[in-house]
Amino acid sequence: MSDDAIRPGDTAGGGTRSDRSRTTAPGSKHVLETIIGRELRTIVRTRTFFILALAFAAVVLGITWVSGSVRAGYVPTLVDLLTPLELLVPVVAIAFGYRAILGDAERGELDVLKTYPVSSREIVAGVYVGRAIGLLTAIVAPLVITAMTVVVAKEEGRTLYASHSGVDSPILFGRFVVLTILFALTVLAIAIAISAVVSGTRSAIALSVVALVVLLVGLDLALVYGFSAGTIGDGSLVYALAISPLSAYRGLVFESAIVVAAGTGPAAASPVASLVSFAVWTAASLGTATWVLNR
Repeated sequence: MSDDAIRPGDTAGGGTRSDRSRTTAPGSKHVLETIIGRELRTIVRTRTFFILALAFAAVVLGITWVSGSVRAGYVPTLVDLLTPLELLVPVVAIAFGYRAILGDAERGELDVLKTYPVSSREIVAGVYVGRAIGLLTAIVAPLVITAMTVVVAKEEGRTLYASHSGVDSPILFGRFVVLTILFALTVLAIAIAISAVVSGTRSAIALSVVALVVLLVGLDLALVYGFSAGTIGDGSLVYALAISPLSAYRGLVFESAIVVAAGTGPAAASPVASLVSFAVWTAASLGTATWVLNR
């Protein structure tokens, strides 16, 4: 652990273990802050994360510039980015989290942390928050730069993409960014769960690949099969799409940004069901990681 981590035999306030009963609350807070800070330092010092963030930014900025969507407006830009982000965000999120807890276990740091007044839930929360800050920095920064580029490069030709006045608004792009953040946080939680249940790096990689296949392909194929077989009816389809985090993300973007811009069109998703899906996947994943650490 880092230099400011707590040494065995000391509490967060610098006393001995005999003092722990008098320093439980401050110690717990200090350990939690230490975990978050350590995760941030790990991200900053790990070259892989830096390269991954640069690659993500290059792809996002490259797509929007080469396609010319930044010169057309906010809505054309988010439309061009939606499909690439459906693939890139899960990959980046899994990469940021699939060894987060596993690495601590392999180095014996989890055993040290468990001797101090911090619960497994707080350990998972600290790891999740620290990794989330790094992940969102890597994802949001290129999107903010893209929005600023639209402001500078947009042309009158953007009205070709609009069906009524005032539709091409930065608010729509802002919604897209917020939904991308929620999607990334959901997948990161799944990655944290993976890092808790595996026993080694190879199994972590294998389970991460399986998770990506299920998220990117498997759940969508299951939805398509259910709809074609008649198991999922026309009226319940928008709610069934929320089962998959990817479908929930896609549907929310269409419903809150693209369909709104078009001014008309069928419902692409149930916003409430999709947001509940994000919350359930996140809570279940972090709960699984906590349960594994408690065993």
